[in-house]
Amino acid sequence: MITYELTPEDIARVEAVVASLTAQEEPRLTTESLLSAALAAHELPPGLRRALTDFRLREPSGALMVRGFRIDDVTLGPTPRHWRDLAPAAVSREDAYLLVVSSLLGEVFGWATQQDGRLLHNVLPIAEHADEQLGSGSRELLWWHTEDAFHAHRADYVSLLCLRNPDKVATTYVNVSEVRVAAADKRLLFEEAFTIRPDNSHLPQHNASAPADDRTGLAFEAMAGMHEEPPPLAVLFGDPDDPYARLDPYFMEPPADPRHAAALGRLREAIEAAVREVILRPGDCLILDNYRSVHGRVPFRARFDGTDRWLKRVCITRNLRSSRAQRRGAENRVVYG
Repeated sequence: MITYELTPEDIARVEAVVASLTAQEEPRLTTESLLSAALAAHELPPGLRRALTDFRLREPSGALMVRGFRIDDVTLGPTPRHWRDLAPAAVSREDAYLLVVSSLLGEVFGWATQQDGRLLHNVLPIAEHADEQLGSGSRELLWWHTEDAFHAHRADYVSLLCLRNPDKVATTYVNVSEVRVAAADKRLLFEEAFTIRPDNSHLPQHNASAPADDRTGLAFEAMAGMHEEPPPLAVLFGDPDDPYARLDPYFMEPPADPRHAAALGRLREAIEAAVREVILRPGDCLILDNYRSVHGRVPFRARFDGTDRWLKRVCITRNLRSSRAQRRGAENRVVYG
């Protein structure tokens, strides 16, 4: 993992950029504000821009940590009991920071079937999800995974901004390029012999009580189809000498061929042995290369009293056009199915 620490000069410049994006009386997340964030990203400090650009173009690591952004715990207010408690299009100072930093890596996007199609996700413990395999769970270990590994249009990067973490709950992380895989196993893992089902965050019960419109309903139907009959895929791809990965063990079944099953088992063991724990502090922005890393979260005891762990999350794509058939328009950032 690479770390970039904001200097006092960097912080002053970042604050000016963020202030320009939240100057309206009630900043809203719109197509125009996303464009403004993309333009404002070029006003970020040169050192930060260099670190982000190097991370994107050279792929030196599976994760980049940007530290030093200031979070005022009092101004922040209590951790919500549910992500629905926050206005869907409101943009806070922290949201603006996450958006502008992420914009240097690509385009922020969301899913019609996840958090009601919001682009900015709030990751916080929800009482009724405590024992579920969800980012909003708490007592349940969140297994390491590629974000939305089941989908062809999954994110290239995932940005996590820590707002609050008083209990020092660890995020788990593995740089997949550091995991050694035998040549024979690698050949098997490059074959389309594996399946990954959609994770539970894309289920209707974890979104609105009813689809917002017919297209959203069709998106949930598409997810149900992928759950029932997940298409075959390779879990390693790209350069055989330095492969990308696509994994979500909790939502995978053992392949029918024992050779593929054994190779997958050995890969899982190797990744499990390499898991690191990272404790995010308020203001930390952890940017994960979703092709070169997996991540998760250790279990913890939530209090649901307004003081629990609270992260902001966005998904970023380097190629928004790849999902054009699943979006309402060229400017729209929500993927349907």
